[in-house]
Formats: sequence, C-alpha cells, structure tokens
Amino acid sequence: MAQVLTDIVMDGQSTTISLDSATLQVISLSPPSISSGGEIDVTTMDNADWRTKAPKKLHELGEVSFSALYDPAQIGTHLSGVGVNKSIVITFADATTLTFYGWVDSFSPSEISEGEAPTVDVTIIVSNQNGSGTAGGTETAPVYA
Repeated sequence: MAQVLTDIVMDGQSTTISLDSATLQVISLSPPSISSGGEIDVTTMDNADWRTKAPKKLHELGEVSFSALYDPAQIGTHLSGVGVNKSIVITFADATTLTFYGWVDSFSPSEISEGEAPTVDVTIIVSNQNGSGTAGGTETAPVYA
C-alpha cells in the first residue's frame, strides 16, 4: 500500500525530547537507528554455489544524539543526569512518540562566546532496561505510539 504524500511529515519542527529538563531547547535531533545486529553465517559443506546467512533474532535501538540551547547556570543539573538510566520520550512533529529507557552518555557544551547562544551536544545510549539510576532492570522494549 502506497503512503499518501500528505500524510508524510515534511518538517521536523516541533520535535522534542523529554529528559526531565525544561531548560534544554532542541535545535536538531537524530532519532535512533534500528538494527538486527548483522548476519549469522549458516554456510555448510552442503552449500554448492553460495554462502548462506540468517538474520539474528534480537534487535538493537541505536543511540540518539541532539544539539540544544542550554542555560550555563543550570549545568550542574544537566551533569548530575549523565549516566542515570531513565525513561526518555521523543515526540515527533506529528505528535507520535517513541518511549524508551536509556541514559545521557555525553553532555558536551560548545564554546561560550559573546553574541552567541550557548549550545550543547548530547548523546543518549538506549539501555532497554527499566531500572532507574545506575541499577539494571527488566528488559523493556521501546514503544512507538
């Protein structure tokens, strides 16, 4: 079935990410990739002409990265959240959401200079575990709704 062109989101404006921080204002965001993790080589001595492969069973949700404006006076709040597993929600421009568990792995402020808004590059690792803080938890699949 063909997708109707008018149903495709043409502009990412209004895409947001929820990290328990209202002071980060997203400039650009790279959503996570989805991977099956490559192939399993199932070639045997019975193969006559071709090597054969099979897909792996488990999936992986890749990392998320974004750039944002931030308030340097709030940097302590942001740094205390690095390495803390929590529920994260990306809300896309059409109001659909992707909810998953993960943590901020990297919070990298750019140079602060006169006449320029302070920005930060953030990288999030997806854990797929519903534990909070630094504890593990139960395997929890991402939810797209």
